[in-house]
Amino acid sequence: MKVLLLGSGGREHALAEKLVQSSLCTQLYVAPGNPGTANIAVNVSLDILNASALADFIQKNQIELVLVGPEQPLVEGMYEQLKERGALEHCIYFGPGREGAQLEGSKDFAKQFMQRNKIPTARYKTFQAKQLEEAKAYLEVQDGPYVLKADGLAAGKGVIITESKQEAIDEIEALLGGKFGSASTTVVIEEFLSGIELSVFVATNGKDYVILPEAKDYKRIGEGDTGLNTGGMGSISPVPFLDEALRKQILQKVIQPTLKGLQLDGIEYLGFLFIGLILVEGEVFVIEYNVRMGDPETQSVMSRIDSDFLEILIELGKGNTPPEMRIKEECAATVVLVSDGYPESYPKGREISGLENVSKAHAYHAGTSQEGGKLVTSGGRVIAVTALGKTASEALASANKAASQVQFEGKYYRTDIGKDLLQL
Repeated sequence: MKVLLLGSGGREHALAEKLVQSSLCTQLYVAPGNPGTANIAVNVSLDILNASALADFIQKNQIELVLVGPEQPLVEGMYEQLKERGALEHCIYFGPGREGAQLEGSKDFAKQFMQRNKIPTARYKTFQAKQLEEAKAYLEVQDGPYVLKADGLAAGKGVIITESKQEAIDEIEALLGGKFGSASTTVVIEEFLSGIELSVFVATNGKDYVILPEAKDYKRIGEGDTGLNTGGMGSISPVPFLDEALRKQILQKVIQPTLKGLQLDGIEYLGFLFIGLILVEGEVFVIEYNVRMGDPETQSVMSRIDSDFLEILIELGKGNTPPEMRIKEECAATVVLVSDGYPESYPKGREISGLENVSKAHAYHAGTSQEGGKLVTSGGRVIAVTALGKTASEALASANKAASQVQFEGKYYRTDIGKDLLQL
């Protein structure tokens, strides 16, 4: 089978590696890809938001499955655009259409969906730009911490949590004033829930599904979960507190009602469901939905899958019940190396070395490029190193050692990823 994978980050490098392990994969193209995917697949210089260019490539190269990595093409309705151009007549498109993608594309849509389908989530209220004074008045009578969420896509940085009422008021002014452009002209103010978080991943055709390995990710830039939110500084899988009773609760209270809700709304859904959860005194609540795999969770999750992942995607795409997923018992830990200044402004073009020294781990390219025969930094999150181990402690030790072996000027990474779970 000829497969086209859309995206260029660490998530896509991890997905590409898993896809090429399948005997069913005869050719893998990655658009636009990165230096890491270039080593295992064919990178193609395509704009993944350009439907005409993608449709031409799919038809000319007889692509049989398109797998979408990032959220932007999904939210912008790439499925509908390719279908209109006749590019999907003989091709599976693994990713939801525009309406299903609103589960991630609009926090307000997702909240209404959860409320309608009795899926446990935090209490909330939504405000638009013209309701700034109402939003400020609402904050005045709330107790902290305060949770503010830009309604639309904001590159993983649209959630603000603060203890300060004044900071929350300043932030609501900034958000509704266009801090993230059109993404924050509507803002959800949400009840703060205190608990431990985890992420659950489901691959589904809206009827049948498989549950992938779970993970816990770490968003804050600083040690001890301090500082600004980022796209993700690391992840670990499995999550030690996820026992059978909790799995059953998640299935019955979250996964099954979500799929039933999509069916009731008449939303066809083929793709991933990434469900961000928080466990509060033994009860699960949904923090958010994403409609694609996470980054850097994918690196840990894919490392633990022992099945033919492409076969599962194909069967779901055909509307069939997929084969049971085999999961390795080993633990996986991922540590992300970032450029100094991230998640705000950061330098680019700094030479990367030491990848050849990485042992007992795998280095996934995220923000890298080739310039003049040299591998250099091109993004805030540069490399993610993932290691397996018999225990979480062993996996973390290997991942941290690998992180220390990769070098570039201004390199920074958190050394405490997963350590909170070692106490459980």
